[in-house]
Amino acid sequence: MTEIDIHGMTEHEAKKRIEQFIAAQPESEKQITIIHGYHGGTILKDLVRDRFKIRSKRIKRKRFTMNQGETIYELY
Repeated sequence: MTEIDIHGMTEHEAKKRIEQFIAAQPESEKQITIIHGYHGGTILKDLVRDRFKIRSKRIKRKRFTMNQGETIYELY
C-alpha cells in the first residue's frame, strides 16, 4: 500500500504535495492512503476529505476508515 503523511504541513503545502504525489504514481497504483491526523485540528482532514479541494482526474473515490486520521483515495 502506498501512503503519504502530511502531518505538520500547512493546508497549501499539503494540497500541493498530495496533488504531486498522485500525479507521480504509476498507472498500476490503484490506491493511496493519506495520513493527515485529526487531534491537532481538522484543517488537513477537511482538505483531504472535501470533494473539491484536491484536484486530480485519477481520484475515483475517497474512502473513510474507522481511523479518523487517515483517508484512502481509490485511483483510476
